[in-house]
Amino acid sequence: MKWKVLITCPHLQRTIDPYREYFKERNIEIHLPKISQKYSEGELSEIIHDYDGMIAGDDEITANVLKNAKKLRVISKWGVGIDGIDVEAAKKIGIAVYNTPNVFGDEVADVVMGYIILLARKLHLVDQEVRKGKWDDAQIRGISLKGKTIGIIGVGNIGRAVAERARAAGMGILGYDIYPIDESFLQRTAMKQVQIEEILKSSDFISLNCNLTSSNYHMIGKKEFQQMKERVYLINTSRGPLIDQEALITALKEGKIAGAALDVFENEPLPMDSPLRSINTCILGAHNSSNTLDAIMRVNELAISNLLKGLQ
Repeated sequence: MKWKVLITCPHLQRTIDPYREYFKERNIEIHLPKISQKYSEGELSEIIHDYDGMIAGDDEITANVLKNAKKLRVISKWGVGIDGIDVEAAKKIGIAVYNTPNVFGDEVADVVMGYIILLARKLHLVDQEVRKGKWDDAQIRGISLKGKTIGIIGVGNIGRAVAERARAAGMGILGYDIYPIDESFLQRTAMKQVQIEEILKSSDFISLNCNLTSSNYHMIGKKEFQQMKERVYLINTSRGPLIDQEALITALKEGKIAGAALDVFENEPLPMDSPLRSINTCILGAHNSSNTLDAIMRVNELAISNLLKGLQ
């Protein structure tokens, strides 16, 4: 039997060549449509009826899309977050959904620490002034990390990796998670598990490392910014809608928080007219914190394996 598979994950599309023969040997015809960031509900609805399987990125795989998925047996999510997939709707019509959990901990944690150092020492601003030839203006004073407190919201695979790096930097560590954190990990990292209010009140740096769910949409908004310690730095490498972006813009402009580093946004790609582009205390990423060759190839293998499992 011949299978038709839609691949919409940009990372896999860009590294597909080593796997072409593998798919061919298994009688799988792969389709790689041109894609920027993700497929919308409307775009997928028009084409999904033609496919037996899908390796998805961050596409909008809603119930309306799945109504048109007459042949679809499996959605293999490339990566961890499945918030873009209506899993319940898929389950009702017998479509298997897989993801690749616990694969990006070190890669994302490296970026979180990179952002923390950039923000603390304002290295991005130093770079800008030196490029302009303004050596004296580049003598920008930062803050030391040792002795500062980081609050980690979401202490899963990535959150734990962030904690280990922060511990090595001599930082105090607060952790919030909806589940109890393993006691041995708390002892090893000297992390204190607290409620989110304590994170907001006591942290010099706050890192968001949790999945997006219906209950934590805009978990950081106007009220939370008001609760935060003065001059806090906020880092988000998880999902853009965890933060009310308008409230963040206000907090940055008013100096309520000292700075932010965002690898993710409410709307991606970041619109050209976004006020964030003109705020130099905000570092902008490109939903790219997991993007290393090692990690990509590792997740490719898992996503393809999950696809085959679902097809068979």
